Amino acid sequence: MNSTSDPASSEREAYAGGSLLIVDDEPAIRWALRKTLQGMNFEISEAESGDQALALVRTTRFDAVLLDVGMPGMTGVEACRKIRKMLPLLGIVMLTVKNAEEDKIEALDAGADDYITKPFNVRELAARLRAIVRRSNASRVDDAAPIRIGDMELDPVRRVVKRAGAEVRLTPKEFEMLRLLMSHAGLPLTHARILKAVWGPDYGGELEYLRTFVRQLRKKLGDDAASPKYIVTEPQIGYRFAAGVNLSSQP
Repeated sequence: MNSTSDPASSEREAYAGGSLLIVDDEPAIRWALRKTLQGMNFEISEAESGDQALALVRTTRFDAVLLDVGMPGMTGVEACRKIRKMLPLLGIVMLTVKNAEEDKIEALDAGADDYITKPFNVRELAARLRAIVRRSNASRVDDAAPIRIGDMELDPVRRVVKRAGAEVRLTPKEFEMLRLLMSHAGLPLTHARILKAVWGPDYGGELEYLRTFVRQLRKKLGDDAASPKYIVTEPQIGYRFAAGVNLSSQP
């Protein structure tokens, strides 16, 4: 059969992935994730504990780690914190219990790039993982390259922002906030992480201060706060630059 007309072939091409480490203490969950994600062209390795995951990331290069929060022994959050310290650019997605906002915030503050709640949609999980892989690989290539997402362009060297080709005038702090959000496009960032990254380590709890800056930034970008196109609020957590998962850094 001609591969161009083979739906299964098209599906495999559409879901080309990367090298992924699945960390979960439940064999049945690891088996289900492995079977599904391998079918989407992810190369899968497994670990049943945080300690085993740490040993693997020391010796093997992965594009991303899928890490369960609620494991016995070393928790997923603790493992995430240790992995992030060892490998600052490695993509990490946490599996959390539905509606456990405190788990989500703790995971993101520990260094996770994203989270997905159980029970989860496998296609959504795969899309999140592909976004993480793309962002991690782009960061390795050139963190000074312009970022182009939809009709938005940010040049970190010239410190210029354009929307639909027209320059947008931003203050230095607004620029740094937008740069942080765009460089993590599609991924949630906690209030504390944004505040510390943009304003410094002494910040972290000034939520109203941050909301004021987000309102100003949205206004300058022509972003409707009621239905934002760019900067989306993650309730109780923070913000996400939401121009889809089509992050591309280009020289």
